[in-house]
Amino acid sequence: MNHDRSRDLYDRALSVLSGGVNSSVRATRPYPFFVERGDGGHVVDADGNRYVDYVMGYGPLLYGHNPPEPIQAAIQKYASAGPMYGAPTEIEVEHAEFVARHVPSVEKIRFVNSGTEATVSAVRLARGTTGRDKIVVMQGGYHGAQESTLVEGGPDNPRPSTSGIPESFAEHTLPVPFNDPEAVAEVFEEHGDDISAVLVEPILANMGIVAPVDGYHETLRDLCDEHGSLLIFDEVITGFRVGGLQCAQGKFGVTPDLTTFGKIIGGGFPVGAVGGRAELVEQFTPAGDVFQSGTFSGHPVTMAAGHEYLKYAAENDVYEHVNRLGEKLRRGITDICADQAPEYTVVGTDSMFKTVFTRDAPQTLDGQCEAGCRQRVDCPRFDSCPKTGADVAAAETERWERIFWQEMKDRGVFLTANQFESQFVCYAHTDEDVEETLEAYKEAL
Repeated sequence: MNHDRSRDLYDRALSVLSGGVNSSVRATRPYPFFVERGDGGHVVDADGNRYVDYVMGYGPLLYGHNPPEPIQAAIQKYASAGPMYGAPTEIEVEHAEFVARHVPSVEKIRFVNSGTEATVSAVRLARGTTGRDKIVVMQGGYHGAQESTLVEGGPDNPRPSTSGIPESFAEHTLPVPFNDPEAVAEVFEEHGDDISAVLVEPILANMGIVAPVDGYHETLRDLCDEHGSLLIFDEVITGFRVGGLQCAQGKFGVTPDLTTFGKIIGGGFPVGAVGGRAELVEQFTPAGDVFQSGTFSGHPVTMAAGHEYLKYAAENDVYEHVNRLGEKLRRGITDICADQAPEYTVVGTDSMFKTVFTRDAPQTLDGQCEAGCRQRVDCPRFDSCPKTGADVAAAETERWERIFWQEMKDRGVFLTANQFESQFVCYAHTDEDVEETLEAYKEAL
């Protein structure tokens, strides 16, 4: 493949953009390819190279780059009526009603502009309604670029995970390993009266896709109830991807007090939201005392796109299609890895998938999960499959970024550029795309 124009664009970008990009995950070695346009389940770069796209904007593009006509018509209608007003519109009410009707935890909702803004607002709401300062987060979990959750270490030595955050900010955050009920129980035993909330992704979706072990979320629910803390599910990635219109909380059968959303809820436009029990969400200003506001919140074009996105999924076979292709991909990659790289672990569920370059393989693969790790105790891979963010970080992460991603790109398959980010199937993908992808996996591995 020729990438001369992308290289020239990157040289120009380096002179005016920090690191040549506007989001760190877009920086790839030796330089990123620049996308010119999307086409269904594909993207075409500035040099005319065409790729099967499984990045899907990091999740929001459930329909790919050419959404069905009703969605496009709604976007054009609201965009042509005026960019925004600084006043409410009917479409934001309709969108809120739809979400509240389908997501188990949501009685009321507040729309914001990004997943980060949603989690910032949810943490502030939890602290404001409980009168407590501390929050529990999962090591390896990701809740946006906010000071309260960019924290590493353990509950006894939390510290900022990036420069620019005062050490004092981390004092109120208690990081624990995902899938470790004993660790979180110990934290509650020591700090229970000070914990405002547990903030957790139902699936670690920014850390190689780590599924919960059986009963883990139920344990979190019970501990929060016992100590008067709130359970917050961060469904920015899993929302309307995992579990269909009920989201991951519906799939797992655990209802949080608050849920944060992003991605699909805005139909590919900038969005975030906090939903939950009415008496909690009502504590946002102007009804309550927890300040939250935003000029672009409930933007009519975003609301129209998100509303039509979800309506179309409710009325058509969208989830049946993307989940079937997701399972076909995971099954195919599982078979390839069993033959060529048995130490690797295939992960994901519904329309999400990833291959984690784990280092250890069981003595036998007979009876392993066939379409992505399910954390089955009776699976021969159970002891070696990733259960925490640290497990994924201990994989061959450099091999993914330096070699494998490059090999797949050269074969016309666009994957997320590091070991940690999720990959997604869209409604525009076909069985032929999946077969092409599996052939590329065979060659690259």
